[in-house]
Amino acid sequence: VNIDTVYQRVLAFLNKEQRGYLTPQEFNLFAEQAQLEIFEQYFYDLNQFERVKDNDEKFSDIIHNINEKISIFKAYISLTSGGLITDTDFYRLGTVLSGTIELEEVKHDELLYMKRSALVANFFQSMADSGVYTRDSFRKITTFPSYTSLNAWIVRKPTKPVWGYFVVGDKALHDTSVGETTHFQLHASEESELVYKILKFAGASISKPEVVQMASAQEQIQIQQEKQ
Repeated sequence: VNIDTVYQRVLAFLNKEQRGYLTPQEFNLFAEQAQLEIFEQYFYDLNQFERVKDNDEKFSDIIHNINEKISIFKAYISLTSGGLITDTDFYRLGTVLSGTIELEEVKHDELLYMKRSALVANFFQSMADSGVYTRDSFRKITTFPSYTSLNAWIVRKPTKPVWGYFVVGDKALHDTSVGETTHFQLHASEESELVYKILKFAGASISKPEVVQMASAQEQIQIQQEKQ
């Protein structure tokens, strides 16, 4: 989503009927918060619709759409030999693999039992295409049997959006230079919701409750349309 398009739409509404002005600094703060809220909502929505998908066929399209939006942030990475995820933008862990072997996640007490059980240990030692893992911490996993080569599909956090600018006189002008402007990383369909969310934050910032109410109402309409 083009960040300048969103900024100009927000400014156009705020400037209408002299509702106030949003500085680039304020916009960038609100833009980051709006993007994070939309991004994190994907996972709540996916969990909700996956639990009820068998009740109505129309939910399958919503699940597909959410997965399509999340796919932008998916990446295939290598873990350290100790099972550590070093990717600085890591947000969620997906599938863990050793070569072509897909490992199954288990709880800590289950892994402890497996390590103590000679029968289970012998089973995994005899099966070259089986294995499990457990999460030691947010970024650390332990596998059984022990694997030195590990890869994983992860979800990364979205890149921080920045409306770059330079000042001429008293006017901030958009700077499209590389390294100055960073566009929203969200799916193109999120443009309207970004505008409404940022307007809601801006209305609260400038003490304009009518802006907050309007933006909140439009945001809810947008959300309902997407989930029908």
